Parts: sequence; C-alpha cells; structure tokens
Amino acid sequence: MFRPVYPPKPVPGDRIAVLSPSSGLPGLLPLPYELGLERLRGTFGLEPVEYPTTRAMGSSARQRADDLHAAFADPAVKAVVASIGGDDQITVLPLLDRELIRANPKPFFGFSDNTNVLAFLWNAGIVGYHGATVMCEFGRPGAMDPLTAESVRAALFTSGPYELRPAERFREVDLPWDDPESFAREPHTEPGAGWTWVRPDRVVEGRSWGGNLEILSWLLMADREIPRDLSVYDGHVLFLETSEDMPRADDVYWILRGMGERGLLRLFPALLMGRPKAWSFDRPLAPADRARYVRDQREAVRRAVDRYAPDMMVVFDVDLGHTDPQLVIPYGGTVRVDGPARRITVTYGPAPHSRTPP
Repeated sequence: MFRPVYPPKPVPGDRIAVLSPSSGLPGLLPLPYELGLERLRGTFGLEPVEYPTTRAMGSSARQRADDLHAAFADPAVKAVVASIGGDDQITVLPLLDRELIRANPKPFFGFSDNTNVLAFLWNAGIVGYHGATVMCEFGRPGAMDPLTAESVRAALFTSGPYELRPAERFREVDLPWDDPESFAREPHTEPGAGWTWVRPDRVVEGRSWGGNLEILSWLLMADREIPRDLSVYDGHVLFLETSEDMPRADDVYWILRGMGERGLLRLFPALLMGRPKAWSFDRPLAPADRARYVRDQREAVRRAVDRYAPDMMVVFDVDLGHTDPQLVIPYGGTVRVDGPARRITVTYGPAPHSRTPP
C-alpha cells in the first residue's frame, strides 16, 4: 500500500488528456462537450487532447484502458480530465497497468463513475481530484459557476490550503443537452441554506477517501480497489455523494449498513456528505418532494452513522457531488474539518518548483 502523493501540476499552455473511461457521451451530446473544451482552452489556457474512445459510444473496456495508459505514459500530457461519468468503468479496472500509471503520476479529474479510477489511483499512491468533468462542470449551460471555476482553478494550478465555502445558490434541475436554445441560457438556481453540522466538537485532519456511494457499493461487491486491511483508512476523512439515479433512502442506509458491518465506517472520524441530487429527467420531482427526498436521505445517513460510528462528525450538503456548483475534493489529499469554527479546508497539492502557477 502506497501513501498517496500529489502529482505535478499543469500550467497554462500545457496539453491535457480528455478521456471517456466510462461512456462516450461526447459523441451523442456535443453541445456541453464542445463548450467544455472551449472553456478549458479560453478560460484555463489548457490544450485538450482527445483519444480514440473520447467520443465513441460502445468502446470496449480494453480500448478505454488503452486510452488511459496512453494518456498517463505521454510525457507531453500534464493532466487527465474525464469527459463525463457512466456506469461501466468498473470493467476497466482489472485491465489497468498499475506500475505504468504509478511511474507516470498525473492529476486526474472526474467524479461519479470515475470514483473507480480515483480509488485505483489512491491505491497506486497518486492523489486524484474528485470533480470537474468536461460536460458537466466545464460545459455548464450559460456561464461556468464562479464557485466551481475558483475551486477548479485552485485544484489545477495551485498548492497549499484552500477553504471550501457553502454555495449561496445551487442548481439541481437540468437543462436539455441537445437543445442549443435552452442550453445557451443561464439555468435557474435556488438559495442555499449552508452546511448542517453534526457533533462539531473537534478538529479532524486527515487524508480523504470516498466518492460516489453507489460506485463504492459496487467496488465492495466486486472486491476491487478496497483493501481487505481496512486499517489503511484509519483517521481519514470520508466524503460521499449520491448520483442523479437518486437512490432511495433505504438503499443509502443499506449501503452504509454494509460498510458499517464490515467495520469501515468506524475508522473515519469525519464525514462530508454531498448535497443530494434530488431531480432528474426520469424523476422530475416538485420542490416539496425534492425537500422530502433530501430529508429522508439525511435521516438514513444519520441512522447508519449513529449505529456504526456514533462519534463521527458529519457535515451535510457540501457541494461536492452531482449538484451545481461543485467543489473539487482532493482524493487522498489532506482535508481539515474544523467543527468549532465550522470550516472545511482542503490541500490541492504542490505545484512544480520550476513552473509558476497563474
């Protein structure tokens, strides 16, 4: 087991790989993808490099693994960004060359199904970055959310501590990605209510681990990338979020119960729980029903934590998941949760001494 270290950072002008380790949706829905590429170039000064499966639906696990290997092995590529998530990345994991990737560490950005690769990198000793896919965050309708843009810029280019802030306004209702007219307008947002703290009686600082709850449940079932020796997570900061599939509160509790029965939950002194995604095109809930969904999920999390980790400090509604804006979390990087001060600080890692970040 390797203690994760921060890989070297890119600087403006660098080439970065844009990959689809899960789904080739850029080929079906080019509007958010092309907008995301435009912002990577114009706003962040980076040069995206596409690979054979980036826009290809139905690519095999081997083809997607080959693209990951090519991106990490290319010395001219300084970071890797996922186009979007999906539901098939777990099939790529057994095909990845851990030694090749460990020998060529690079920042990897993604979330949702990309929890698979992030967990793989954690075990390879490389800090990853949970968040900021091309189609979702870079390709946001209207303008890129300022809170997202600030967090992404800090994660891409800077070192040292970065203090997370609650979103003053947030969005969970999506606009169609295939309609140029609706996609061009600024989406509707609603007021945020800040973070909710449970047992904020201490300061916890440790490496982070977690990601999308549903993906973690698949990794546990497949016995992949979660070591049998769970002591490697002792004292870490757990962070979790749920997807646009909107799992039921019972399912959330059952997954956490399984983690608790395995002895996993009690190892983490603090949990950052992402703001739940409570609307989708398949389930366009009314505001009252969305509020009920959020409340039920929170109660499910509280029930599992109170049963299996009764001393755990919990912060609810951190903007780290499928809602907008999104804060990037260093996966395996240092996170400080200051309960008495109600502050969360992450460390995005060192920039190379020979290169000056913006």
